[in-house]
Amino acid sequence: MKEINVDAIAKMIDHTELKSSSGEKKIVNLCSEAKQFGFISVCINPAYVKFAKDQLQDSEVLVCSVVGFPLGMNISEIKALEAKKAVEDGAQEIDMVINVGAMREGRYDYVREDISQVVQASSPSHVKVILETCYLKDEEIVKACELAVDAGAHFVKTSTGFGAFGAFEHHVKLMRQTVGPDIGVKASGGVSNFKDAIRMINAGATRLGTSAGVVILEGAKLFKHAPQAWLKPEIPCHVCPARSANISKLPKSVYQYYLKKCSKCEHREKYNKFYE
Repeated sequence: MKEINVDAIAKMIDHTELKSSSGEKKIVNLCSEAKQFGFISVCINPAYVKFAKDQLQDSEVLVCSVVGFPLGMNISEIKALEAKKAVEDGAQEIDMVINVGAMREGRYDYVREDISQVVQASSPSHVKVILETCYLKDEEIVKACELAVDAGAHFVKTSTGFGAFGAFEHHVKLMRQTVGPDIGVKASGGVSNFKDAIRMINAGATRLGTSAGVVILEGAKLFKHAPQAWLKPEIPCHVCPARSANISKLPKSVYQYYLKKCSKCEHREKYNKFYE
């Protein structure tokens, strides 16, 4: 396991508030916590970029805005325009969602161009490409990473947090193996405590997207007093999508893919009812 101190972990966290019900009070609190705990950025919806920038003007905390969020189904020109406006308003990082349907259908030129338009519109700000890995098979995740790198993206990212499930160690490892050491990998979705965070970091994540940053840092302070066994997964299988409470959101082909991949999963019988 990598030796990581609390300050280093804080600098990996995009402190996140993306609920549609959140208003300016939530953003004020988010920015305050980001400054207090030394998080690398706040990740927010485009409507609050200017407001957050004002809140953070005397700090080193970056403003990250999402684009095409959470479905990724906007046309490319709209995604690019949204990214350009966010950068003009003060966003230093852009997290964009790919068109997952196009990716699953093998329309790779479209996906590459979609990412490229956002990268160009966002310059000089960095772009993280959200793959929504819960809807992709391993080979599709690999291909999506390759397309993101080809298009000039600076990071690949697992999830929006609004899909069937969030970040899995297996996917993070696969993404890191694919993009190599020079492209960032962001694990997001379900990273809710220090155990989750350290597993993702050990798998290859260089950034964590989470609304639980404060909880993660509290856990990091306690870790030196905990045995190594503390990090063992509570759930034996960290590959099968049956871990997810939203399993019914999965396309049938993706669900069946994971069941074949994880043939001994103890959750198979419990969740087969969704696709009988």
